[in-house]
Amino acid sequence: MVEFVLNRRHLLAAGLGAAALAASPRRPLAEEPMRAVIVSGGVGGVFYPYGQILASLLSASVPALAASGQMTRGSVDNARFIHRREADIGFSTLDSAYDAIHGTGAFAADGKLDLCVLAVLYDSYLHIVAAGDKGISRISDLKGRRVSVGSTGSSTETIADRVMEAAGLHPHAEIERFNFGVAESADALKSGRIDAFFWIGGLPTAAVSNLAASGTPKLVFLPTENLEAIDKAYPGLYRPASLPKTTYAGMTEDVPSLEVANVLIVSSKAEPRFVTTVLEGIFANVELIRSSHPEAKKLSLETAGLRTAVPFHPAAEAFYAEKGALK
Repeated sequence: MVEFVLNRRHLLAAGLGAAALAASPRRPLAEEPMRAVIVSGGVGGVFYPYGQILASLLSASVPALAASGQMTRGSVDNARFIHRREADIGFSTLDSAYDAIHGTGAFAADGKLDLCVLAVLYDSYLHIVAAGDKGISRISDLKGRRVSVGSTGSSTETIADRVMEAAGLHPHAEIERFNFGVAESADALKSGRIDAFFWIGGLPTAAVSNLAASGTPKLVFLPTENLEAIDKAYPGLYRPASLPKTTYAGMTEDVPSLEVANVLIVSSKAEPRFVTTVLEGIFANVELIRSSHPEAKKLSLETAGLRTAVPFHPAAEAFYAEKGALK
């Protein structure tokens, strides 16, 4: 993990406004705040900047919390950090959190991990990005190609393998496999080291936006196939979606894809006071968070309290129920 201790200066740099920060209560020097280590994701994705903003805002505006952000490889690592109590709040895709509490998928060797949901944030979309000059137009065309499936143990890798299997492609035997994060995948495609890459993330994802805008190479976004088979195999985790043609430079049509919810996770053993304090801090400052990033605009009390296949922490459930937002 790479740690970032974030303060009022970072929050101002993120564009959240001096006036709002001036109105935020300052922490009394004698008070011993609760630790709030937030694990996010890698550079180039959405978890990373979202985590920075969240840590900055909570640390600056909630006297009872001392928040810091840590850059990680993403959902799978974050679930393990939460389980081991090495972190207090983590970003995760819903499917990774579900696999974690059941000890399946990437967590088959870990056993069942101890975590639950704090809040539902926004949906991520599957990107299957290929160089336009390689004759690749569908997933089966990836056979024998150099393909990045995301960082080792990431939610991107999990989804990539499931999608390739649903399309009839063996994800380990029939591609030349690389484990790059989204920023490294974009650089590798640009330099010709790989032919395609998978990524699951918010819209737009900065690394993909920059690559598409460069025009080198011209990009092809592959459609996700056999969505019904994926839903049957993993019910309640993925939903059919479209990658809108307005998302990235050079796109000319919407691309069939899938989406998965992103959630904040905590240990089920987290103190109720901690959970309630974090949620009160988030939703007392929700407009600041919403102004910080395109995907953060989707955060609301009404959507954060939506039940998923992974249970809420009891204190979070009580918080949403009290607000009339538990659905």
